[in-house]
Amino acid sequence: MGSRERDRDLELLIPVTAATDGVTYKSSSPSPSSSSSHHHSGREAFSKVIRSWTSKKFMSGCVILLPIAITFYVTWGFIHFVDGFFSPIYNQLGINVFGLGFITSITFIFLVGVFMSSWLGASLLSLGEWFIKKMPLVSYIYSASKQISAAISPDQSSHAFKEVAIIRHPRIGEYAFGFVTNTVLLQTNVGEEELCCVYVPSNHLYIGDVFLISSVDILRPNLSVREGIEIVISGGMSIPQILTTVNAQAIPASRINNFVAAKI
Repeated sequence: MGSRERDRDLELLIPVTAATDGVTYKSSSPSPSSSSSHHHSGREAFSKVIRSWTSKKFMSGCVILLPIAITFYVTWGFIHFVDGFFSPIYNQLGINVFGLGFITSITFIFLVGVFMSSWLGASLLSLGEWFIKKMPLVSYIYSASKQISAAISPDQSSHAFKEVAIIRHPRIGEYAFGFVTNTVLLQTNVGEEELCCVYVPSNHLYIGDVFLISSVDILRPNLSVREGIEIVISGGMSIPQILTTVNAQAIPASRINNFVAAKI
């Protein structure tokens, strides 16, 4: 009787021990799924680093090569455009030399500038403008084109941009970049006041607003008209870090040097 109970107890203990041993064995050994997940996450991190490094270097290459490519493309297109004026004439003569039409065009433009600077050339130009202004649609196109070309002309005629101006606009604490185009004398009951006609471009150079501002309220930076046009066309990217006005030339040089050192 006692031996039968002992055998039954052994039968009950053996499965429990085996199950316990199995559980202990499973818990003590590393799981294959966990090791594979660690390996997969490490591989993903490495691939992200590689992708980030590759994209950054690719964008750096694009930033460096894009302005160079645009410059060469525009220059090459300009050479082909100018060369096309006289190259057909040379082709009819049997002379096929690339660039000969471009050189001829540049020489022709130079000679036109020399001729129009004389009294006879100016007289012929005035006569041609008189005929153009009689044409309904052509006169508007010519007038707008002439005003834009006069703005960058080295002669600085009466219709050109006279100087760069900075005005307080549209509210206190904000400034607008513009060009002084003319001066007018405003006569009122109180007296007379000299006003400057300031053109503030809103879309490059051919669209903008005109303001009549007192000459004492205009800040005149030490910038030429060409530099002002470059600033407007570049969207402000070519503006110098320090702007000094005509009435503020007495700023100590040490203060400017300290400002530059702080910026660096």
